[in-house]
Amino acid sequence: MTPPQPASRKKAVLALVLLALLGAACVGAGQWQLRRAHERETLLAAIEAGRRAPARTLDARHRDGPDWHPASAQGHWLNPFTVLLDNRNLKGRPGLWVATPLELEDSPGTAVLVLRGWIARPLPPATLPDVDAAPGPVQVQGTLLHRVPRLFDLGSLTGRPDTSLPTPFPATDGRPPRMQNLPLDALATATGLDLLPVVMLQSPARDADLVQDWPGPSTNAGQNYNYALQWFSFAAIALIAACITAWRTLRRPSPSPHA
Repeated sequence: MTPPQPASRKKAVLALVLLALLGAACVGAGQWQLRRAHERETLLAAIEAGRRAPARTLDARHRDGPDWHPASAQGHWLNPFTVLLDNRNLKGRPGLWVATPLELEDSPGTAVLVLRGWIARPLPPATLPDVDAAPGPVQVQGTLLHRVPRLFDLGSLTGRPDTSLPTPFPATDGRPPRMQNLPLDALATATGLDLLPVVMLQSPARDADLVQDWPGPSTNAGQNYNYALQWFSFAAIALIAACITAWRTLRRPSPSPHA
């Protein structure tokens, strides 16, 4: 048998290094999937705990509450400050979320932002129907969150997300602006309102033909566990391949100095 050349051993060492790197990368990916699974399990537990919790009443003294907890608030709708959140689909249909501040009854100038519901995006030449809420005092019930659910924004990659409201606001034509994401601080600056640090997802209600069917976050931890198992399997395959490569290399006789 012809003894292996030094170049063969160099190739074997290179293969071992690459297999080790591949195995480490697969282990890292598997561990990331396990962390995602734990995060989703924690989120699911928080949602279930919130649904079982008693409703909170938001007012001038009680301005905050945990995510996913039910809440209610009394006040008047501030229709001029309505904002439409674009690219919010419902069961595959493109549409918009209607967000309107509710001025608290016991504290004028203080408001909570309410996501009132979903409406289908009109196709040209049709125009958006009237989404103004009925005037007068109202009691709103819903679920608390600490921010408006966000969508991916290309501007966030460049450090310039599109979160600016028109100037002046409300617009002179009375049409609500369309945005993809709406931070509470941007709305507070544009309106001059003292906004509560939470938003409400309105429970099903008769409100300008809006649909209150809110998509929840993904809590399927089982999918992440399956992905983690796949990545760890790939890491095991890389380890086995590395062991076989090392065994074959070590069992070869060293080249004779007189060969």
